Amino acid sequence: MTKHVQREEARRLRRELGLSINEIARIIGVSKSSVSLWVRDIKLSTDQKLKLSKRKLGSVKLNHWAAAERNRRVFQEQREEYQQAGRKRARLNEPLHLAGCMLYWGEGAKSRNILSMANSDAGLMQYFIRFLRECFDIPEDKLILTINCYVDNGITLQEIEDHWLTILKLSPSCLRKGQVNNQPESSQQKGRKLLYGTATLSVYSTELVQHVFGAIQEYSGIDNPDWVL
Repeated sequence: MTKHVQREEARRLRRELGLSINEIARIIGVSKSSVSLWVRDIKLSTDQKLKLSKRKLGSVKLNHWAAAERNRRVFQEQREEYQQAGRKRARLNEPLHLAGCMLYWGEGAKSRNILSMANSDAGLMQYFIRFLRECFDIPEDKLILTINCYVDNGITLQEIEDHWLTILKLSPSCLRKGQVNNQPESSQQKGRKLLYGTATLSVYSTELVQHVFGAIQEYSGIDNPDWVL
């Protein structure tokens, strides 16, 4: 196809079909700059402009969907790799790793990206933080402590926070604002609420969560595909 023929075809596609510069360049097999020069004097009708806008919008949505789907697959494959690492660790049969993972299976949150345990039992929380420190060497600045408690139990909020910080051997920098409630005057449970409330210990780490999920499946002999989705 000669340059003259290409130019005339580009003008026809623009004038009759209202195609975009990109579409014409792709059909004819020339550069976008050439097409732009050849058709710059052709005015599109209102209907052609509307159809062109719809096609562009559809293309943008399709590209966004494709990118999102690609990212979803990449992240899922990454989670599968983390679970495989957890399975491999489980085959070493380390008692603390086994106990910590199974404790998390029973009591922990099942979030995809956050390893989180909430409980009022100080001994259980001490064991869980030992699991994190000794099995994964989690640094203190990655550990987040939040407290859910009632006040008016004869001790202050400061005393409650100090109680958990001391038990878990954490610095005040790990503490985040939690949920604090006053004892309801009319409640039959007044004075019987948990004295030190409930502590929640969290680590934001997809790798750690998925490692534990993989280990749980290896230890128990079950498969839970929902954990990797």
